Amino acid sequence: MATPPARRPLLSHAGRPAQYPITVVDESGTARDIHIPMERALTLYVDRRELVTLMTLGLEPEWLALGYLRTQGLVDALDDIAAVQVDWEVEAVAVRTRQGIEDWDARLGVRTVTTGCGQGTMFGRLSERAVSVRVEAPVLRQSLLYALGERLRLRDTLYKHTGSIHGCALCAGDEVLCFVEDVGRHNAVDAIAGWMWLEGVEGAGKLFYTTGRLTSEMVLKTAQMGVPVLVSRSGTTQAAVELARRIGVTLIGRLRNRHFFVYHGAERVRFDAVPPALPRTQGGKEHLPADEAALSPEGRP
Repeated sequence: MATPPARRPLLSHAGRPAQYPITVVDESGTARDIHIPMERALTLYVDRRELVTLMTLGLEPEWLALGYLRTQGLVDALDDIAAVQVDWEVEAVAVRTRQGIEDWDARLGVRTVTTGCGQGTMFGRLSERAVSVRVEAPVLRQSLLYALGERLRLRDTLYKHTGSIHGCALCAGDEVLCFVEDVGRHNAVDAIAGWMWLEGVEGAGKLFYTTGRLTSEMVLKTAQMGVPVLVSRSGTTQAAVELARRIGVTLIGRLRNRHFFVYHGAERVRFDAVPPALPRTQGGKEHLPADEAALSPEGRP
């Protein structure tokens, strides 16, 4: 049960259209009218201090600003924030805190440019921040994972109309509680973190889904929200797996059709919908489904 905060910051409601019409010429030489995603610069100021410029669709800029401050560990509680105001004319979002941030320089620490699409950032050393984070992952049924994957596949998303963006979802069972798309997966996860703050939604027992690859940044961001299960239709990195082991996150990737890999936490997955075994090649390698073969080294053109 969600418990909305007693005091909410004053928010602007400055979401912008996310699609841009354009005329292109296809492979047959025919002109076609299509839509592509918008990409806007939004500079974040906290108490008049410039912090970072984010490249975003602009759908939920207030959620994005709040979630960024939360997942970066720059603001401890929603109650510390008095207002979040977006002004697209100057491409800025101004966050005003109630009491200021005394240890601001210490919180900023070291700025790391991450592997996020559009270049994500993390303030402070990842390894140091991860020490204090720990989640308890629940048992996850394979059949529920398939049901959730199918529900997200059938969802009418902006990606299906424009391409070139990532989507993230916070889920309870196979129910999608919040779904956000943006030009970078790190922006989408931050926007959901901001929504969770505003609505008082806890991460315990929830599942976080992303269309983007699983990096250490993604593992840490979701764990900071208290979400113990991270799932992607893409793959992972070595650093993400190591961090998931330290923090306790169940890490699942390459979820497509009936195929997936559990990179960490297989003991917490109940395999109650095991598909028929796939045939193997003479070299002992398993045949991948058609959409997965396109992602494998053997399937690359």
